[in-house]
Amino acid sequence: MSAIDEIIVREYLEQHGFLVSQNRKYVVSAREKTPVEEIDLIAVNPHTAPNAAPANFVLSPADLALIPRAIVSVRGWHTEPFAPSVLTSAPDIFRFIEPQALHAAEKLLGKDGRIFKLLVVPALPATKSTRERSVELLKSKGVDGVVSFRAILEDLIRGVETNRNYQKSDLLQILRLLKNYGLLKEPQLELFKPARKSKRRAQSP
Repeated sequence: MSAIDEIIVREYLEQHGFLVSQNRKYVVSAREKTPVEEIDLIAVNPHTAPNAAPANFVLSPADLALIPRAIVSVRGWHTEPFAPSVLTSAPDIFRFIEPQALHAAEKLLGKDGRIFKLLVVPALPATKSTRERSVELLKSKGVDGVVSFRAILEDLIRGVETNRNYQKSDLLQILRLLKNYGLLKEPQLELFKPARKSKRRAQSP
């Protein structure tokens, strides 16, 4: 995972009130990661009740607000959706929820309350049946919620204001500049408006 992927997710979580800690400051290359090292971010929402929980598995910002504590694994491949074939061929995706990783998270966060296991993915399949199979597979492995990079980026872009100087965040400053110069635009809401009925000309008798 590149550093920018983690920065994007961290900005998103912080924008929604989470206190975020980076689980490790080093890169693992010469060996396989341990389950603990598969946790990329640890997030705590001080504004949410310890027993709160979102209703949906694919998380929106409103769902995110109902998560009190979480461990997050970021999978920024950006090449293909997380279809069942991808999930079954890459078992290391689920190592961040193994007992060793959860025990390490509890040592840091304590055992008082549930720790949600969140996975950030490039995208879920567009086809409904394949998407549902992917979600069921993720749930069966113990993942509590998933959020896509597309949803994260759309939310960050929407929240950036062009009249503010985000000099403390390189990511938000770049998004602000792109938005300011018209290279990023707000979602075209008119596309979702019902089509106008065509007017028929009255025919003379």
